[in-house]
Amino acid sequence: MMDTVKLVYFFGGGKAEGSAAMRRELGGKGANLAEMTNLGIPVPPGFTVSTEVCRLFYENGKTYPNGLKAQVAEHLAALEKLMGKKLGDASDPLLVSVRSGAEVSMPGMMDTILNLGMNDKAAAGLAAKTGNLRFAWDAYRRFIQMYGDVAMGVPAESFEDALCELKWKRNVMLDTELSAQDLEELVGTYKAIYRNALGADFPQDPIEQLWGAIDAVFGSWMNERAIKYRALNDIKGLAGTAVNIQSMVFGNFGADSGTGVCFSRDPSTGVNTFYGEYLMNAQGEDVVAGIRTPETIDKLEKENAAVYKQLTDIRDRLEKHYRDMQDMEFTVQQGKLYILQTRNGKRTGQAAVKCAVDMVAEKLITKDEAIRRVSAVQLDQLLHPMISVSALKTAVPLTKGLNASPGAACGQIVYTASDAEKWTAEGKKVVLVRKETSPEDIAGMVVSEGILTSTGGMTSHAAVVARGMGTPCVCGAQEVVVTGNTVTIGSRKFTEGDYITIDGSSGCVYEGDLPLSSPGISSELDTFLSWCDEKCAQSVRGPIKGFSVRANADQGPDAVQAFKFGAEGIGLCRTEHMFFDRDKLIHFRAMIVSDTAEQRRSALNKILPLQQKDFTAIFEAMNGRPVTIRLLDPPLHEFIPHTAAEKDELAAYMGIEAVRLAVKLDRLHEMNPMLGHRGCRLGITYPEIYDMQVEAIVRAAADCAARGLPVQPEIMIPIVCDDAELHILRGRAEAIVSSVCGGNTKLADSIKIGSMIEVPRAALLAGKLAQYADFFSFGTNDLTQMTFAFSRDDAVKFLPAYLEQHIFETDPFKTLDEAGVGALVNFAREQSRAVKPDMKLGICGEHGGDPVTIDFCYRAGLNYVSCSPYRVPVARLAAAQAVIRNS
Repeated sequence: MMDTVKLVYFFGGGKAEGSAAMRRELGGKGANLAEMTNLGIPVPPGFTVSTEVCRLFYENGKTYPNGLKAQVAEHLAALEKLMGKKLGDASDPLLVSVRSGAEVSMPGMMDTILNLGMNDKAAAGLAAKTGNLRFAWDAYRRFIQMYGDVAMGVPAESFEDALCELKWKRNVMLDTELSAQDLEELVGTYKAIYRNALGADFPQDPIEQLWGAIDAVFGSWMNERAIKYRALNDIKGLAGTAVNIQSMVFGNFGADSGTGVCFSRDPSTGVNTFYGEYLMNAQGEDVVAGIRTPETIDKLEKENAAVYKQLTDIRDRLEKHYRDMQDMEFTVQQGKLYILQTRNGKRTGQAAVKCAVDMVAEKLITKDEAIRRVSAVQLDQLLHPMISVSALKTAVPLTKGLNASPGAACGQIVYTASDAEKWTAEGKKVVLVRKETSPEDIAGMVVSEGILTSTGGMTSHAAVVARGMGTPCVCGAQEVVVTGNTVTIGSRKFTEGDYITIDGSSGCVYEGDLPLSSPGISSELDTFLSWCDEKCAQSVRGPIKGFSVRANADQGPDAVQAFKFGAEGIGLCRTEHMFFDRDKLIHFRAMIVSDTAEQRRSALNKILPLQQKDFTAIFEAMNGRPVTIRLLDPPLHEFIPHTAAEKDELAAYMGIEAVRLAVKLDRLHEMNPMLGHRGCRLGITYPEIYDMQVEAIVRAAADCAARGLPVQPEIMIPIVCDDAELHILRGRAEAIVSSVCGGNTKLADSIKIGSMIEVPRAALLAGKLAQYADFFSFGTNDLTQMTFAFSRDDAVKFLPAYLEQHIFETDPFKTLDEAGVGALVNFAREQSRAVKPDMKLGICGEHGGDPVTIDFCYRAGLNYVSCSPYRVPVARLAAAQAVIRNS
């Protein structure tokens, strides 16, 4: 080796210079090729150009570091010696593949070139050496197409059109039906296409080809689809891609050869069964591209029992070695098996949970490892809607394809990724319908409700990408025929914009927009989430024991759903939502426009029993778990009537003239309502409002207690900015609690009174506020708005530019801003717990369901997070992962 930094690593001959631990240097593909070589798995030998080269390549203006070309030449010579063949040799040529491979798997996003080293002499030599003329010309035409497209930018359609035209002339359907002479003719046509596009002949020098391919792979690191994939999947901090140069093995050698993709378990369901597909007389891109519909892996046992047995043995060995479900690519050349790649397989949320639970039972992994392996995105997939049971009873499928990615989706038909983006931007829901998808379609696939393809199998591009995104997908539906601006599905013809429904769980396709229903919690998911809860319960951070997840719920049904999803309480019950109920609204509007406290109390007395009923339903649903009820928060103008009919109704109810009512309503207008007469300011100026609400809460609690139902009410006072406000309002609330509870001191003591911290001044004065609070809940929606001086509704006009220019790395309304808002949270924690060491602290803004924010909340020493009911399972997982990550 040269006396320089090592940039290239060899694998082959039963040993490798790398290992699975070197993912950062070698990328996932290169590291696993090295690991399998060291394990004695039959891997075609080769070498890996490290990710460090990619980093330097871009840092130095797309210039390679010194010494790289010499190291590549040295490793190529070592490979030629090991194989007993030379690249471009006229008598027995070595052919190689050139593939990408980053530290994090990005399937289909970067470039690959196969059969490199083919030229006129090599084609003749390969034909003579193998005695297989058809194979030689097939390899050559594939290489010209891939190199021309990937390395030189010749449109792939030019080559595909020429292939289709030749098949039409020969009256054949499949590539495999073309003769050797046909393929030789096609090579000539492809060369002409290349020359016409670039003004130069196809390169015959294999070293020129090699560096053209290396350039292409490194160049693909910054192509549009790879950049978008990293952004969509929040992949950051990678050095770049490695380049793997590996000796070719050929699945297109004849009827005794083939290629395939397989998984050690079912990637859709997680069931422990060997799963995959293969094609005989084909190369790998034929399977992935969905050009031909492959056979299921179990049929390989009938074609070649010995190879199948060897493959299943390797499957078992690799899964035990990596202790995870493996995604493997293999090739059989003239009856001999080679493993081209293994990686931890991408899987659906259902499969992720089942694999995790099963592998713990099989003692492959620990519970902590199981928790770490399931992502929030995967868990969220399990909550995707399904076609309602009642609709399925009468719905007749138009056709059935492969159930490539679970969940149901309804939408309007579009045929292109660009249309999918355009229509979605217009507020429409779409299903992308195509013959097959390609990496260029990624942006349209992301925004689509579902994906339907007429070709391709379970490992086609559409299937793999859809599963990774959690998007419902049906593939290989052969009765789906796209022609121009129409699609025929079975016997029915549809035009763009018509509605269809697909079921990615069954593979069925239906006409129209079928109703969908929300799923429940499976037994495996219940077991898995119980492990998450155990981990959170065991958490200890100084005096703070446990870390829990509550839900934001405003009505009894919401609380019931939250309970089903495992919420340990209600962290935010917004009482203003209750006032919009038809039975209450007329009385509340009358209260708003009343002139005296007596009139306001009269109207509120009519609401009191209805509010009490609301709170009783929530207490019953939560069965003794804590329920934090926020007293009225928004400004009164949000409740006033807007239509003429509503105004007339209110005037008649109050017995006043409409003109006089209009004057009263006008007085409620506010210039800046977010910063106006709202929250505790209403309690200070119109104390009877909060008095009524507190009385309704305590009465509901007393009623439940009298019936033997446990309750833990927590009364929360919003928009506090000064300790004097809280002192006054707590005093009034305590008087009502004492009055309603009478001699029931146990009930009175169980009712806690706290404050919402959503104003920066409140966070800064938390030590003073703590004197009058039993708990604090950070309302991070308003705290973020007031800290940034951004309106959550209007920020959409400029936030995209801030994110694009990296002023912000994340949307502060999606993930909590640790530097600013987080600093206020930390300061408030320190100040409040200096006064009351056991002060209970939580978060109840929309951030409460965001995994990154949940990690911050754990590190900040909060007791709990609260989120929407349907985010509770995700939050339970994120909370457990935060405990493990920070332990």
